[in-house]
Amino acid sequence: MSTDIILCGVGGQGTILASKLIASAAMGRNLAVKTAETIGMAQRGGSVLSHVRLGDDVSSPLMARGSADLIIAFEPAEAVRQLPFLKPGGCVVVSTRPVVPVSAMTGGPAYDCEAIMSYLRSHVGDLVEVDAGRAAVDLGSAKCLNVVLLGAAARAGGLGLTADEILRAMHDRLPERLWDLNERALAYAGG
Repeated sequence: MSTDIILCGVGGQGTILASKLIASAAMGRNLAVKTAETIGMAQRGGSVLSHVRLGDDVSSPLMARGSADLIIAFEPAEAVRQLPFLKPGGCVVVSTRPVVPVSAMTGGPAYDCEAIMSYLRSHVGDLVEVDAGRAAVDLGSAKCLNVVLLGAAARAGGLGLTADEILRAMHDRLPERLWDLNERALAYAGG
């Protein structure tokens, strides 16, 4: 049995760290893990995509379209862009807070977040929406969105890992000064 997860967002959102936390948590359970990342730009704002595959019957880090059990999207438009990877009945956990591309601010095509979210709502049966703006206010930091989304994914059941397993991975990988904020982020259920 395997679990295939796509994480997507833009540079600077913590997408790669989130994939490393998932991998570390899975290894803590003695699961085989394969990962691959694609980083569109070396600066903030470029697309970031991670494939994370868990389980003993996984032979490649990349997954085929239509095979992801879960998409964790740090940005709504990136969720739509990666939707072809989702298998029928799969889950999408998405931040509803847009990161508007520079092109939309300089005369390019407009970024319509409500239209993007409406598209997701009509095309994904198991959609978990996370209000990242509200989470940032409630937690006092926007820097823990990645862990907020991991907590939401664990509660949704599509991650194949528990919040406690993610917590142990955080303690292994993050400096102790970041534990309190990230523990609160992992447990964050909105408000």
